[in-house]
This record gives sequence, C-alpha cells and structure tokens, in this order.
Amino acid sequence: MRLAALLLVTVCLMAQPPARKKILAIGQAKGFQHDSTSDGLATIWKLGKESGLWDTFIRTDTQLITKKVLGGNAKNLDHFDAVFFYTSGELDLDSEQKQALLDFVSKDGKGFFAAHSGVDTLYTWPEYGEMVGGYFDLHPWNQVKARIVNEQPSHPATQHFPKDFFLFDEIYQLKNYSRDRVRVLLKLDTASVDMTNKNIRRTDGDFAISWVRNYGKGRVFVSTLGHRSEIWEHPQVQKMWLEAAKWVLARQ
Repeated sequence: MRLAALLLVTVCLMAQPPARKKILAIGQAKGFQHDSTSDGLATIWKLGKESGLWDTFIRTDTQLITKKVLGGNAKNLDHFDAVFFYTSGELDLDSEQKQALLDFVSKDGKGFFAAHSGVDTLYTWPEYGEMVGGYFDLHPWNQVKARIVNEQPSHPATQHFPKDFFLFDEIYQLKNYSRDRVRVLLKLDTASVDMTNKNIRRTDGDFAISWVRNYGKGRVFVSTLGHRSEIWEHPQVQKMWLEAAKWVLARQ
C-alpha cells in the first residue's frame, strides 16, 4: 500500500505542469510615441495567459529593473525570467540598473526580447546596443508592403513562416549591426522596395527584421516588426512572439 501511494504521488507530481515563468514587459517611451505599444504589451500578456506558460507584469516605468531590494511589494529582477522592451529613447535607468539588466541576461542566464523601437532605445549606452545587436538608423520607406525572407525556417520563432511572404509595416534600417554577433531569422527582400531611396545608408543591402543571439549565459530575440497595431493582430506574427518568448525563456 505504501509503495502504491508513493507511486501515485510521484505520478501526480510528474503530471503537474511546470511553474509559470514571469516576464517583465516595459513600455516606457522617451522618444517617439507609438500607438501600438499597448498592442505589443497586451499581446505578450495575452500569449502568456492563453498558453499558460508565463505571467506578464506590464510597466511603463523602469523601477523594477534593479537588483536592489524594493519596498511596498515591488519585485526586482530576481523575480523575473525575461524582460520585454517595447520602448524608445533614453530610459530612466541609472548605472546600477543598467548593470543589473546586463547581468540578468549574461550572468543569470535569463531572457531579453524587444519589439520594433526597442532598438530605438538607449543610444548613449553602448552595452545595450551590443546586447540587442544594433540600433535604429531611419526607416527609409516608412510604412511599406514588403517581401520578407525567412532565412532560418528551422528556428522555433520562424519555422511556421513560408520561405517568403509580404507584410505591411515600418521596416527599419540598422546601424552598429553585424551578422558576426547575431543570427538573422527574417530579412527584407530589397527587390520589393525602392532601393534608390535617399535615406538608405546601408551599402550591403542587409536589412535584418528579426534575429537572435546568445548573450553570455542568456538569450536575446529582437524583431523590428510592430509599428502598426494590425501587425500585433496577425496570427503568424503572434505565433512568432509566442515561440520567441518560449525560446528566450528556454522553454523549448
């Protein structure tokens, strides 16, 4: 009887789903104000609830990006498994907070992912640009219907996309970006846009749209998609964010 009871308890424990992860989603905008920031934050929240894999703590300030002990039931980074940025401009981060975020990813092995203007953020902090893989450097075509090439159909975040497809969104150009430190998942097919545009600064034709990288012990995913609210409602784009979150959370 004791053996049977022990086996039953073991089976029940094994059948329980893993503990839900926790994502801190930051929507602070110190630069351009995107109407779709709410859509982005809400999408990450919704995907976590529907999948049952994580809970999302949405903030429009950066108070919780710290390793300091906070009062009033406030949680610091030790409480979270990943941080999501849909941000812009120079955020309210002091030197301790900046180091805490880098350590959260590189030393603690946690996750970081960013949408759209998450690369239009913290230009005066080069270590952030290094972590995310590049900075915004204009959007030459503004909003455009562009063909997107799926470079990595084997990656969980992009395996559901066809080899190429069209989306209508704002396509970014990047600076301080190199394939030496990132793995590009989606890129712009330059044949689908006007390459005589006077605002084009890249001479290599390499316009990455989504990419991943390992940063120390942690994982980073970035996609510059998301300027338009409709993009956040796109089923395949939502699937990308679901799988991206699972990847940075090491749920695969």
